[in-house]
Amino acid sequence: MSQILDGNRVRDQIKAEARPQVERIIAHAGRAPGLAVVLVGHDPASEIYVRSKTKTADDLGIYSETITPPAAIDTAGLLAIIASLNARPEIDGILVQLPLPAHIDSQKILLAVAPEKDVDGFHPLNVGLLSTGRPGPRPCTPAGIIQLLRRYEIPMAGANAVVIGRSDIVGKPMAMLLLHENATVTVCHSRTRNLPAVCREADILVAAIGRPAMITAEYIRPGAVVIDVGQSRVTSRTEAERIFDPSRLPDFDLKGSLLVGDVHPGDMARVSSAYTPVPGGVGPLTIAMLMRNTIESAESRTGLYSNSGLC
Repeated sequence: MSQILDGNRVRDQIKAEARPQVERIIAHAGRAPGLAVVLVGHDPASEIYVRSKTKTADDLGIYSETITPPAAIDTAGLLAIIASLNARPEIDGILVQLPLPAHIDSQKILLAVAPEKDVDGFHPLNVGLLSTGRPGPRPCTPAGIIQLLRRYEIPMAGANAVVIGRSDIVGKPMAMLLLHENATVTVCHSRTRNLPAVCREADILVAAIGRPAMITAEYIRPGAVVIDVGQSRVTSRTEAERIFDPSRLPDFDLKGSLLVGDVHPGDMARVSSAYTPVPGGVGPLTIAMLMRNTIESAESRTGLYSNSGLC
């Protein structure tokens, strides 16, 4: 029977380790770590996600504030907000919630965040630190997956790992972190030939493509570990019937939708040796690692020793 890799359990472990770190910073610096989240406009999904971040920060004793400029703000106005946050000594981490409105130059905004306060790990300087194995903030979702694999004692050294997806946020940094764990890594994408056959070579398969239940049994080597990063909401009953066990359909009828990852949930549970469920797998780890990055930034900026960026 497949083992469920419980992201909630690992999240709680990371949070438990974080609380004494926060207390140590307060004792040393006379202040808590500080996190600023910039949320432009009123995207409902982003607002929910930001509330989860600030709630977790409050729970850990991290000071947090949310800056909410109107959707009409231009690139120059948002750059001025970022500059003011860069200059504030009590702010250790700055997170710009994506996506930004189409008229704003997202690349300029992300480049404007001071690298030492870039708790998302997206700044080119921090990407370079990751690529060369030097300490620095790591992108939160891939770093959380490494924590999950370590804490469930899943061997990465020498394993064949396949990452489906090449985004700057998940796919590329995931591949780099697995390389640092001495895995042999293949990155797949829309142009990969015979994708199912390539995926079947994986001991560890990471799916991060954003296509609901695309990865079926033919992609999974029996006994592989499957990490499902995707989160999509299925709103068609026909699609729900294709993806979910009949026992889930009454829940779909009640709610009008169900959450699914990039991997077919029934096939994943049947063929893999271990897998992350959706929800409750990778998702909880992203915010936990954001808090960890913020704490490590505060440790560095207040003069406390830190193994920042080593996952």
